[in-house]
Amino acid sequence: MKITVNEILRCFHDIAPLSLQESYDNSGLLIGDENQIVSKALVCIDITEDVIDEAIKNECGLIISHHPIIFKGLKKLVPSEFVERIVIQAIKNDIAIIAMHTNLDNSSTGVNFKIAEKMKLKSASVLQPVEGVLKKIVTFCPHEFADRVREAMEKKGAGNIGNYDGCSFNATGIGTFRANEEANPFVGQKHHLHEEPETRIEMIVPDYHVRAVISALVEAHPYEEVAYDIYQLDNKFHSVGAGIIGLLPDELTEVEFLEFIQHTFGTIGLRHTTLTGKKIKKVAVCGGSGAFLIHHARTAQADAFVTADIKYHDFFEADGKMLLVDAGHFETEQFTKELIVEIIHKKFPTFAVLNSGVNTNAVCYFNKK
Repeated sequence: MKITVNEILRCFHDIAPLSLQESYDNSGLLIGDENQIVSKALVCIDITEDVIDEAIKNECGLIISHHPIIFKGLKKLVPSEFVERIVIQAIKNDIAIIAMHTNLDNSSTGVNFKIAEKMKLKSASVLQPVEGVLKKIVTFCPHEFADRVREAMEKKGAGNIGNYDGCSFNATGIGTFRANEEANPFVGQKHHLHEEPETRIEMIVPDYHVRAVISALVEAHPYEEVAYDIYQLDNKFHSVGAGIIGLLPDELTEVEFLEFIQHTFGTIGLRHTTLTGKKIKKVAVCGGSGAFLIHHARTAQADAFVTADIKYHDFFEADGKMLLVDAGHFETEQFTKELIVEIIHKKFPTFAVLNSGVNTNAVCYFNKK
């Protein structure tokens, strides 16, 4: 099966739109033409020169990585550093490169929820919900068209609040308008002020669905000119954000929990805070560098918080109130490859997606027995 790079990008639009990436990030199409046709894609956590060689060997015209190979600005393209060498090799071999990083981290079905799935956590929810993502769309239409308009908006992503969908507020009122000579009014007559009984419909929508919802609204609405308002909301969007928190199927001792983490992530060695003898049931997780969430995990009364890249002084922030575990950056994000493959295959079941066999973990462990 052959598809365009842009079609692959669109697979992630509803699940992990680029608007969810952090301000410092560089997710999306990094190298290549979105109209390029590809027949195979290679999925990896990081892009190394060995990964490029693997893509060339397997005739993959596209690489999808979790971490962006171009993270800081490139001032020159000479083969003196590994990033520049990788970029040059990708361009020479007509290989497009996509990165799905913090947008996939912050997704409601993204990296951290895949980790929660592997850990069999129950009642998983976002640890630090994002703010400034939600908007409210308000429109007005004749009563008999209200159901059609609501359903059209809902199908494009409006009206979801937590575990509920189809959420809207509706009120009745009178709309007034006067059609001029150029108009083609659905109701009323030209040059006469018309009063129409209308339903006011209010629905919440994430900003990355606004355009599609407005298009659906306009298409379903009977009026020639559709009136609608868009309001910015300060509400937290609890469906997306950083980290997750959930419950283990069974309560574990701290040693049992550490053994469970080591087995789940395949980590050779774990760094952790002093054992206190407390039982572990409520667990917070953040794949990759998640030390910024230590306070949030404590506030949420997690018994343990598993993440990576914890600095020495960060361990003190646990303050004896929870077990803080550094399970490794690569190790905690390794399941992202599986997640990306699943996302693409859900949309394009017959498209060839290869899981990279290259170990790109930059951290090695020395353990003399």
